[in-house]
Amino acid sequence: MRIQEVSRVHSTRKGKGRIQPLKKLHPQYIVGFIDGEGSFSISIYKDETMKNKIFVRPEFEIELRADDKEILERIKNTLGCGKIYNCNYERYGWYPHVKYKVSRLDEISQILIPFLEKTPLQAKKAKVFFYFKQIIEKRIKKEHLTAKGVGEITRLREKIRKLGKKHRLETARIRENRSSGGVGK
Repeated sequence: MRIQEVSRVHSTRKGKGRIQPLKKLHPQYIVGFIDGEGSFSISIYKDETMKNKIFVRPEFEIELRADDKEILERIKNTLGCGKIYNCNYERYGWYPHVKYKVSRLDEISQILIPFLEKTPLQAKKAKVFFYFKQIIEKRIKKEHLTAKGVGEITRLREKIRKLGKKHRLETARIRENRSSGGVGK
């Protein structure tokens, strides 16, 4: 997969010779979208530059087919944080995708979390967010710099993973994302 950052904050739709700013979305629409398509994840990996040689990276993402890019731009515009990336899955025969990602700790803690506390998630993703928020709090308190803190974060991450496990094979997503015969065929 190849990812390329896109730094576009305005729509390409033109009105009277000017680029129109993107219309903001209702908070409940965004929360519903996150309940259905959002993803909270925690990466834990070795990093020799860190004091305890471990790095903890929280991320929030929404990934869609590229023809739905404008909705991600509107979510980004409404929240006022994150970045949008182009994802190329051509080698898998998939249509191009776009990904909205918030990975900066300050944006997660000062923008995303307060937004989701004010307008709460309604589906099982609310439980995922509960554990994600605990991990963010541990990162802010720098508990991720200790072996005990990394252990607690790892346990919380496992709770998140258990909530996301699928108990059957899912083929609908593959069918939706792939073009017949691959991209451009």
